[in-house]
Amino acid sequence: MSLFLGKIHYWLFNKILWFENLEEEIIKFAQENGLDVDSIRGEIESKYGKKLENKNLEEIIDTDNIHGWLQNRIHCAEGRMAAWTSFLIENGKIGDLEKIYAKQAKEAADEVKSERNVETATEIYDCMNDYILDGMPCDRVNEITYSGEDAVQWIRRICVHKDIWEKEDVDVNIFYRLRSMWIKEFVHELNSNFRYIEFDDKEFCISKNK
Repeated sequence: MSLFLGKIHYWLFNKILWFENLEEEIIKFAQENGLDVDSIRGEIESKYGKKLENKNLEEIIDTDNIHGWLQNRIHCAEGRMAAWTSFLIENGKIGDLEKIYAKQAKEAADEVKSERNVETATEIYDCMNDYILDGMPCDRVNEITYSGEDAVQWIRRICVHKDIWEKEDVDVNIFYRLRSMWIKEFVHELNSNFRYIEFDDKEFCISKNK
């Protein structure tokens, strides 16, 4: 069965798993702070399904529709995240959400550093994209406008998140704010000689500190 699968499919699968780990951290936080998680878990899972089973990709993927299966799992993971985010915001926990994202960004950077040294802006950009979900590769969400050892600059061509988040009554700008915090922490923790810069809501850069 694994003969049907390529590196890109495992890459996407791992990104989904990491996003679901973030979801689990948010649920854990909600439980530890006395929020009634059980009251909405069923509702969320009825909309978007449960998280992925603890199995290898080749055991659970629909090999007759690999692209569609992965795309659906991305949408489901992000839908659940939007719903849990809405739940925490309603309970006044937006500041705690920011802390959870920052903590997870540091953990991701530590994971990368345990495997190799990351010395250039292009390496940092590639590592970042090993974690964040931005639809499917064929969506071509981001377009690099400059790439070098000291800086990578890119633009966001399209938004694939707005409909998902606003379906749960969460302004998509909240999602982008949380993810921007994640990227900023990730870049700093991965290599403090670099920083993440937002020129506006569609143009971004990872640049070496001057």
